[in-house]
Amino acid sequence: MSNNYLSDLNKEQRRAVRHGTKRPQMIDRALLVIAGAGTGKTKTLTYRVAHLLVNGVDPQRILLLTFTRRAAQEMTRRAEGIAGKALKGRPVELPWSGTFHHVGLQLLREYANRIGLHPSFTIHSRGESEDLMGMVREQLGLAKSKSRFPRAETCLAIHSLAVNSKTPVKDVLASRFRAFIVCEPRLRQLFKAYRRAKRRQGVVDFDDLLLFWVKMLQEKRIAREIRSRFDHVLVDEYQDTNHLQGKILRGLKPDGRGVTVVGDDAQSIYSFRAATVRNIFDFPTQLTPKARVIKLERNYRSTQPILDACNAVMELATEGFAKNLWSRRTTGPNPSLTTLADEEAQARYVAERILRACERGIPLNEQAVLFRASHHSALLELELVRRNIPFRKYGGIKFLEAAHIRDVLSVLRWRENPKDQIAAFRVLKLLPGIGAATATRMIETLGGRPAVGEAIAALKVPNAAVAAWSAFARLMKGLHEQRRRWPNEFKLVSDWYARHLPRLHDDLDARAADLDQLGQIASSYRSRQRFLAEVTLDPPDSTTGKIQSAQKDEDPLVLSTIHSAKGLEWRNVYVLNVIEECIPSFNAKNAAEIEEERRLLHVAMSRAKSRLELTVPRQAYRSRHRKRGNQSAFIKLTRFIPASIHGLFDVGTRVRKRPVRRT
Repeated sequence: MSNNYLSDLNKEQRRAVRHGTKRPQMIDRALLVIAGAGTGKTKTLTYRVAHLLVNGVDPQRILLLTFTRRAAQEMTRRAEGIAGKALKGRPVELPWSGTFHHVGLQLLREYANRIGLHPSFTIHSRGESEDLMGMVREQLGLAKSKSRFPRAETCLAIHSLAVNSKTPVKDVLASRFRAFIVCEPRLRQLFKAYRRAKRRQGVVDFDDLLLFWVKMLQEKRIAREIRSRFDHVLVDEYQDTNHLQGKILRGLKPDGRGVTVVGDDAQSIYSFRAATVRNIFDFPTQLTPKARVIKLERNYRSTQPILDACNAVMELATEGFAKNLWSRRTTGPNPSLTTLADEEAQARYVAERILRACERGIPLNEQAVLFRASHHSALLELELVRRNIPFRKYGGIKFLEAAHIRDVLSVLRWRENPKDQIAAFRVLKLLPGIGAATATRMIETLGGRPAVGEAIAALKVPNAAVAAWSAFARLMKGLHEQRRRWPNEFKLVSDWYARHLPRLHDDLDARAADLDQLGQIASSYRSRQRFLAEVTLDPPDSTTGKIQSAQKDEDPLVLSTIHSAKGLEWRNVYVLNVIEECIPSFNAKNAAEIEEERRLLHVAMSRAKSRLELTVPRQAYRSRHRKRGNQSAFIKLTRFIPASIHGLFDVGTRVRKRPVRRT
């Protein structure tokens, strides 16, 4: 049979696609395809599936595992189309194609009664699992414990991470939820009760779909039946699999024969979701015979100068599959590495570069700004709004829409306008013991008067709110005193809110960092009125809508966390805060976490097709320096770009700070 349908693959891709097909039954030792960024990973896996179908493998004996339903559907559609053309129209269909969880559910429906699960079990959504966790938490009296205890959604996150990474709860708390280490005995009690409640109610959660699949593969008779179904098992994005998924793959094919896994160790960045890079690192040697390794190194996305910089960053990694990404796009500008005075200067500089690129004919939607954490883009977002540059943000919610940011702004808005009932309602509900009905009654009593003096003294406060009320009254009095000047008013509100933050939210570090960032923004304005006016401008989406209706090439600029940008690409990419304590994050403590941060920078850099710009603010605001009376600190360039590789970049400095007039 002709292999013309493979003609648009390069040499390495064809080697991967044809692996094992010279044998009569086409079942050979395992194959690991290390596919560097932009090298056609999905295309290669799709053609491998099609090649198996064309060469007579029964489609019902192929198991294709991906990480999203959309990816599974698209890959299946393409593979069936390629095979269908090669087979001159003969229809093919892949019934076993989907995510690990989807396939696990298919098998669990069939084998449920044989592993002690009622066949009519129902599956809880994430929200329903949180509700059940909350109900059990309430029943155990943990919601009313004297010391702080995590909320239901945080409890579920801790439980899920422990399950998927096969890590003791104590270790999960120590690495990810340090504020709740003292809660470990009560959390283990809660999780045990949660599992009992699921069994009693005949429900499973998302994690159970993997756990029960592992259990099925541990039952010898069931394991033999499941293994006998599949000759070929193919896994996409193997670097993103967790401990349970790796265990499932080894359980399906203990000797690895007929297994193909595709991934890139240099793009393993999801340990916070329990993914482990060890799965792909250790894969070749976990099997007997050892897996064959084929590397895809020809990049179809970026210019060679960008790839040279990406290669140099990863060459310094302590562990990994050595690869040298190359491209036939040999010319293009070097990546730039620009040092700026501070984060405000960085925001102005990036906005200017974006506008300059637009003038050269590069549409906004072909440009992206990437950053390590969502709050890192706060100053840039305001700068973009001021310059009327539409954008869409991916990765977390928009900075000014976050609950804790809105809480603080509501206090200031109520001070600005005592008749603002929406702000008043939100503020009053922040206090313990005050619910919606009580807040409404208090607002009616105030009747639009400032919440100070006799007006606030006349309010009837529930007993549960008495302890917190005096501090709130002092806050409101302080805000109305003439001697308080902006931005001292903001600090007064921020300090008051900080005392309530542990009660209102669990992820304190990220939210505290957001509030510090908001404080920096507030300090750049001369008055409360001007600050509130600027931050309450129409959201960029409304501007985007107007521009989209005018010209398609004016679709909005993309702002994204690096994690959310994986798998995407743009002509121009700007990476913010390429500095120590951002990349790598100051939360990265051990060697493994530092190496993941290196891979994160590599992912960010390898998104760029034609132009890559990295920015380095010389001064960056850091909350932990506040005890020393500083609002900013001198920060070094990230350790991942040492002086030895600076020759691959156009290195520049723009540290003279231009005055910005704000009234």
